[in-house]
Amino acid sequence: MERKAREEDERYMRRCLELARRGLGTTYPNPLVGSVIVHEGRIIGEGFHHRSGEPHAEVLAVRAVTDRRLLRQSTLYVNLEPCSHHGRTPPCADMIVREGIPRVVIGTLDTSEKVSGRGVARLRDGGVEVITGVLEEESRYVNRRFFTFHEKKRPYVLLKWAESADGFLDEERLPGQEGPNWISGPLGRQAVHRWRTQEEAILVGRKTALIDDPLLTAREWWGKNPLRLVIDRDLTLPATLRIFNDEAPTIVFNHRLSRRHEHPEPVRIDFREEILPQILEELYRRQVQSVMVEGGAYTLQKFIEADLWDEARVFKGERYFHAGVKAPAPGRQPAEKIDLGDSVYYRFFRCDHF
Repeated sequence: MERKAREEDERYMRRCLELARRGLGTTYPNPLVGSVIVHEGRIIGEGFHHRSGEPHAEVLAVRAVTDRRLLRQSTLYVNLEPCSHHGRTPPCADMIVREGIPRVVIGTLDTSEKVSGRGVARLRDGGVEVITGVLEEESRYVNRRFFTFHEKKRPYVLLKWAESADGFLDEERLPGQEGPNWISGPLGRQAVHRWRTQEEAILVGRKTALIDDPLLTAREWWGKNPLRLVIDRDLTLPATLRIFNDEAPTIVFNHRLSRRHEHPEPVRIDFREEILPQILEELYRRQVQSVMVEGGAYTLQKFIEADLWDEARVFKGERYFHAGVKAPAPGRQPAEKIDLGDSVYYRFFRCDHF
């Protein structure tokens, strides 16, 4: 009986995780949360958090219940500990107690300073039976950006690049040769634009900005453009580059000056010291929970050498360059491999757990 009950709890928690993923890219700075309410083996209400400032998943799940009297004989499932503080919305823990829901099953605790076990304590003080740790690893993985930000005090760092069949980011170029040298095909490029809508910021180095002249927007997918970041020590990049257009805000990390509320916005860092911790500290201060690093080779390798990365997504194309800019190596076995026809996509993680 106990095993059957656990399997049932896991089944409904998987539904919570499915719902939670629908908010990826739109809930920052809030986490991804899904919730279902079950009465006698049947889901009677469900919801997920859409965006910051709007109702939380638990509230939407309760609102979806047609006969609110059933709540007093139901179980509420949620992949993250309900909040216990007043923010832009009231505490979900108080709402659950007030509605008389007798049992709550939680995927993982919320380790941010504002919650950190207080939601569970509030529920138990209100007479609610609370079960925690159901599909905990999966629940932490869904919110890996949120947990990295609050526990490591830095954004979640996602590295992305495309390399030739023989492991080069770019082939040898002739003097004055500029523009992107495509390795991945249309499917790969569309995937990258989708990823850009899911992360809060995107970073390139000076050489990539100058040679490729990228827009760094999500024009091939519906969604919000990320905050664009470029490293330009001496502020020598021409203002005509597309990264400086008005389609998205841009920050230029340099060693000369800082001017707030400008576009592009120069932010001064000390290039006599390691610059990556300074960049991540500035993003943390700005409440940026994730950043996708799109190169080039020097910048990507620096993140790997500093052990300041969490995930890498790599496209390997069919073309051979024979010489050129060597691609970085994550030093891990791929956790995922997908054949896209004109390229193969590999996914790596720095750690096994989040």
